[in-house]
Amino acid sequence: MTQHQPLLTPATDAGDRVAAGAFLVDVRSAGGRASAGAIPGATVTDREDLDAIFGSVAAPAVSLDTPIVVVCGSERGSGPVAEALAARGYTNVSHVEGGFPAWRDAGLPAEPGAGAEGEPASSGPHEPVRQRA
Repeated sequence: MTQHQPLLTPATDAGDRVAAGAFLVDVRSAGGRASAGAIPGATVTDREDLDAIFGSVAAPAVSLDTPIVVVCGSERGSGPVAEALAARGYTNVSHVEGGFPAWRDAGLPAEPGAGAEGEPASSGPHEPVRQRA
């Protein structure tokens, strides 16, 4: 099997991919989401437990050709997750250049976090953007 390299995608392009139906996965910690803000509709998972969303390597719960966008606090967090998904056989994986701050700064959907402004924290994990294939 040929491994496809995940794309490092500008936030606006990632937003376009999600708007076109890509599966959006947020791998930031609960504290990171509470502080910086959440992405409405994103599937939240621990970057160390991809099986929780994607199933095992032997029995994927999401079709391997599903477009996937991974976001973290930076590409240093999302890159390893995107690479792990590509290693599992996913063929259409990207992650957000500049992470969640770039996503938010591009004007893409984001709920406010507690942050420095003292805004209310997000309400927690969200339902998946799309059903598993």
